[in-house]
Amino acid sequence: MAKLYFSYSAMNAGKSTILLQASHNYQERGMKTLLLTAALDGRHGKGRISSRIGLGADAIVFSATTDMARLVLDHYDRMAIDCVLVDEAQFLSDGQVWQLAQIVDELEIPVMCYGLRTDFQGNMFPGSARLLAIADNLREIRTICHCGRKATMVIRQDEAGNVIRDGAQVEIGGNEKYISLCRYHWRAAMS
Repeated sequence: MAKLYFSYSAMNAGKSTILLQASHNYQERGMKTLLLTAALDGRHGKGRISSRIGLGADAIVFSATTDMARLVLDHYDRMAIDCVLVDEAQFLSDGQVWQLAQIVDELEIPVMCYGLRTDFQGNMFPGSARLLAIADNLREIRTICHCGRKATMVIRQDEAGNVIRDGAQVEIGGNEKYISLCRYHWRAAMS
């Protein structure tokens, strides 16, 4: 029975690496995967999922207006799809998560989503909130704070290393812009 999966974490926990490994496992067994990533994140090139350890694969991009069910169905009509893998799932809208659930429920294709749970201010992303509410299977991928505790939050910093406390929820960046921290150190940095 197909399920909707959501694997979430703070930055730098290896979400993209795990997604690429899952896709490899399917392909190694002669199965087809459909890789999707947010158009917002073009750090590694548009339509590219890349990990910090050097793994990468091409993917189809989705935007805020993409009908996820139609996108998957269009590809499903051309080739059998055994699994849909979504990187940067925090950028999905509420409706897009429901569309992915429709793919699971009606076509019985597993959908594995990977993304951040919260933004730099400690607020939920809409896609993550809906996935936490309706996914069949939830998995936290862990990373650590500089103190050794589990990192669950991120701070955003400017070029000089100063903590940014206000601003748009979405600003694409990596290690140069975000630092994963435990709740204790996040609260200290944000105060």
